[in-house]
Amino acid sequence: MQKRACFDFEIEFSNGGGIQGHGFRLDIPGDDIDDESLAAYVIRDMRLLMVGKAHILNKRIIQEPHKRSTSQASREACAGNSPVFVDLSHSISSGMVTVEGLPAPMICDHLSRVASRSLYGAGTEFQINRLEMVGNTGTYIDVPFHRYADGYDLAGLSLDRVADVPGITVKALGATDRAIDWHHFVPYECRGRAVLVHTGWDQHWGSERYFDGHPYLTEKAATYLRDQGTLMVGIDSLNIDNTAGSERPVHSVLLAAGIPIIEHMTRLEDLPPENFRLHAAPPKVVGMGTFPVRVHATLR
Repeated sequence: MQKRACFDFEIEFSNGGGIQGHGFRLDIPGDDIDDESLAAYVIRDMRLLMVGKAHILNKRIIQEPHKRSTSQASREACAGNSPVFVDLSHSISSGMVTVEGLPAPMICDHLSRVASRSLYGAGTEFQINRLEMVGNTGTYIDVPFHRYADGYDLAGLSLDRVADVPGITVKALGATDRAIDWHHFVPYECRGRAVLVHTGWDQHWGSERYFDGHPYLTEKAATYLRDQGTLMVGIDSLNIDNTAGSERPVHSVLLAAGIPIIEHMTRLEDLPPENFRLHAAPPKVVGMGTFPVRVHATLR
């Protein structure tokens, strides 16, 4: 089990003023860390200038997984020259439920292999399937037409927003509040990137628990991401909005700005905080605003 330091701190600036932190947690490389090294971590991590004095208080070492640990996929990418692919999508199967109240997909034969034998030469057969489903099935992407009648549809989606896009993973795993506010995104460079929010809610996929009490973004978080120039936003949760009411402010803000949304992602724990490329191009369908997508990341 990895170790983290849990502590309070007081920092005084040489030009006046100061800041305090309570219950702060920080990944440490070994089993313990001295106060001076811990203070240096805080100053470096927060990029603080003009520090006069730094005091570490109430320090204790706890066993807890690192929030910035390198994933297995990242280690594999570093070990070889070939890219490592991380599939971030759920599989779609006949009868599965993605969102309560929406019909499950139906997958059946249009032309079975047996029936096809009468149409082709000896030893030649094909399978042609029929799929009936709503766009909101499995891991899917929302584009502005989903929310706005004059927004671009799947056919109007520019590939530079969803193909080979630099990505970052924002860790919201273990947060005590379901609402993920704008402060979570401040430490990250969001401009020109796909921002993926890792909540860990995908562990409930396929169970009744998945539909109740999921994490979501606040409207202020959506506004911050929009104003920072984010290209795309994804989450491994039931919905990027709070579904307790009828309003959908996050969808409204992001899609009004032309920023696609991906919901029901999975395996975000296998991604590093940054240095990966995201791919999430859906079929080029006219008149649709949402559709399943085989979203995946490449690591080198």
